[in-house]
Amino acid sequence: MCGGMVEEKFDFGNQPVSNAFLRADELREEEFFWLAVGICTSCGMVQLMQETPRTRMFHENYPYRSCSSSIMRKHFERTALHLMETELTGPGDLIVEIGCNDGVLLKAVADAGVRHLGIDASAGAVEVARAKGVRAKVEFFEESTAARLREEHGPAKVIFSANTFSHIAYIGSVLAGVDRLLADDGVFVFEDRYLGDIIAHNYFDQIYDEHFYLFSVRSVTAMAERFGFELVEAERLPVHGGSMRYKFARPGRRRVSGLDDLLEQEDRLGLTRPETFERFGANIDRIRRDLVALLRDLRAQGKTVAGYGATSRSTTVTNFCGIGPDLIPFVSDTTPEKQGRLTPGSHIPVHAPDRFAAPYPDYALLFAWNHADEILAKERRFHDAGGRWIFYVPDVHIV
Repeated sequence: MCGGMVEEKFDFGNQPVSNAFLRADELREEEFFWLAVGICTSCGMVQLMQETPRTRMFHENYPYRSCSSSIMRKHFERTALHLMETELTGPGDLIVEIGCNDGVLLKAVADAGVRHLGIDASAGAVEVARAKGVRAKVEFFEESTAARLREEHGPAKVIFSANTFSHIAYIGSVLAGVDRLLADDGVFVFEDRYLGDIIAHNYFDQIYDEHFYLFSVRSVTAMAERFGFELVEAERLPVHGGSMRYKFARPGRRRVSGLDDLLEQEDRLGLTRPETFERFGANIDRIRRDLVALLRDLRAQGKTVAGYGATSRSTTVTNFCGIGPDLIPFVSDTTPEKQGRLTPGSHIPVHAPDRFAAPYPDYALLFAWNHADEILAKERRFHDAGGRWIFYVPDVHIV
C-alpha cells in the first residue's frame, strides 16, 4: 500500500480459491494459490503476500449472498437508514456502493427514493439486486470506472463499501476512483473485519484469498493520508466477529473524532509488534492440532460429525488442518449456489439444510461461528436431540 517492506508472519501453504465450490466433474480445473500473511514495516498494514487474480475470485457465479443472514439484513437496513439520516439529506444526493452484492443495503435506499447505484463484479448477485428494484452494474470498481460514473451521474455524496474494500489488492486505483467520483463534501464509508479482533480472538480463518488487507485504525489512517483523504471516524461493529466502520473525507472538511482511544487500544494489543504475530501463529498451530485430534477421537468413538456453514473461512480451516470427508462427511449450507457441490480443496459435499436433520449428527463443526447466536437459536431442535456444537475459535471447545 505504501511501498514499504512487507515481512511474512505466517504461511498457510497452498490454498484453493475460497468460494470456488466445484462439481465433482470440475475438480481437474481447481486452482491453488499461496496464502501467507505479512505486515508492512513502514505503515503497519497487514496483508497477504500474494494476490489471487480478481477474476478467479469474483465472477458471474460468485456464490455469496449478503441477505442469507437475518442479522446482516437488519445490519444493512440500519446502516442505510443511518446514511440517509446523516449524509444523504439533500435533494438528488447520490450513493454509490462498491460491491453491492444482492442489493441488501441499496434496497432500503431505493425504497426511500434516494438516488443510488451499485457496482459488483458478480452478474448473478447483480441480477438478484435488480429484481429488488436496485440500480446496479456488473463491473469492477477502479479509477476508470469512477471517471465514467461521474460523467454519467455526477458526484456521489456517499461512496459505501462493506466487506469488499479489503478484498481489492489494487487499492490505489480504487482510492483514485473514490477521489474522482466523490463530491467535495462527500464521504467514503467502508466496513471491514478488524485486525484487533482477529488477533485478540485467534480468528485465523478470517485470513483467506479474498481478504487481501486486514485493516487496523493505524494502517487505515496511514492509507487515508497517502491517498489524499483524512480518516475522520472509526466505529466498532459487532458483525462478523468484530468489524470496524471507517469514514474518509477530504482533509479539513470534517471534524475528526474518536480515534485516539482506538489507537491507544491498538498499542496495548501490540498490533505492530513482531511478538504479537509470533504468538498469533503459535495459537493457530495449537488450534489446528487440537481440532484434528478432537475430530479423529470422535471418529474413533463412532460419533458422527457434520460441518455447518460452507463459508469462505471454512476453506482456510479445512485445507490448513487437512480436514476432508473422512472426518466431516458433509457440510450443511443454505446457499443454493453451493449445494450439490464440493468444498474447495477439501472436497467435502455441501448439502441443503434438510440433510442436517436426516438424521441429526452427534456433533456439528460450526464454520459460520460469526452467526452463532442466530444459528444456535434456529437449530434448537439439534441441541434438544442431544447434538453438540464444536467451535475452534478462540480455541477448540464444545458447546
